[in-house]
Amino acid sequence: MSTQDVREEQLELGLTYTEEIGRIEQSMPVRDCFLRQADVAEPVSGLNLCSFQQRFGAIAIPSEGIGGVETLPSFRRRGYIRKLMVKVLEGSARRVPIVFLSEGIEELYEKFGFVTCVADSCLTVPLRAIDRMANDDTGSVSRSIRSFSTADLPEMIALYNQAHAQRPWTHVRHAEWDRLLVTQTWRPGSEVLVYQRAGMLVGYAILLEPQYGHVRSACIIDELTAQDADAAQALLREIAARCLRWRICEFKIHEPLDSVVGGVVQRLGCTYQQTFSGSGGMMGAILDRQQLLLMLEPELQRRLPVQELHSVHTASFAALCRGEIFPDNRDLLRLLVGYWSSATARSDGTIIPTAYEQIVDAWFPGGGSVLLPLPYAHRLDHY
Repeated sequence: MSTQDVREEQLELGLTYTEEIGRIEQSMPVRDCFLRQADVAEPVSGLNLCSFQQRFGAIAIPSEGIGGVETLPSFRRRGYIRKLMVKVLEGSARRVPIVFLSEGIEELYEKFGFVTCVADSCLTVPLRAIDRMANDDTGSVSRSIRSFSTADLPEMIALYNQAHAQRPWTHVRHAEWDRLLVTQTWRPGSEVLVYQRAGMLVGYAILLEPQYGHVRSACIIDELTAQDADAAQALLREIAARCLRWRICEFKIHEPLDSVVGGVVQRLGCTYQQTFSGSGGMMGAILDRQQLLLMLEPELQRRLPVQELHSVHTASFAALCRGEIFPDNRDLLRLLVGYWSSATARSDGTIIPTAYEQIVDAWFPGGGSVLLPLPYAHRLDHY
């Protein structure tokens, strides 16, 4: 889509900051931000800034995400990224209370207040585990699994949103969402399997195709969303049958442990691996603490299990906004997302005033609890 607006600002002699606004990429509005040096034909440094809704439990917050950061090789180590980030974050702070990134240069973003707040995780399922499932109706199940068509996308989007509506870090998928990978010569695309029951789409699996020219040595499922355990089991059986034909003894599923498929494979037998990146992974930075907390106050109230805590919420919430509780925004973000619980914060040395301990424990139970699912960044929503 053509650019609708271009803004320019001279930062210093010979150096200009520009924002090109209006491009749409995979259903997300994008700002292309650049530093331009006089007498250099192309930008010396640049990044993309995506706009989306990021979930914190039951509430989605207007957010922006940084991606595509790069500097021309001959202009590196001259401070251009620092100058670019300062301008970008100044602009973001006028529009949204928080900014994120999916992956980035290690030990860079901490300088701008970013902190890791989501773990990467993967379920590894051996084929022998699938053999344990009851398999009395294999024929009718296989006939209910078919290849994908674009007409399936609305039902897939609805099922995804239903399954992950209250999962922190999850993006709301709008009606025009389509981030399935397109097959290219040296880049695998997405293969989608759809499971129907009584004419309704009740599950789907998105497999990563093998790289062109390579013998398939692994089976990777980028997404497996199911309405219930029966739908998850049907898709697992189909994937296992394919792995058997490919002579692969296990497959990997990129889904959170507390999803429907996560619950199924836990009972069957699987390996669950979490990676907690020290830097450069899924990170975020609070730009406006007051604004973010005001937006999230209903979510914090939702997490309160007893009426007695509701009666002390107002005064305690005001203390949280003032920074009397968790003054460090990095700690606060990890707690809001569920990457940390209040118990984790204590073990890290954070002091919680005694008067607020009970309500803080209710506000911040950590991901994977009854009130707050595990935070998770689905691979096809990385930017």
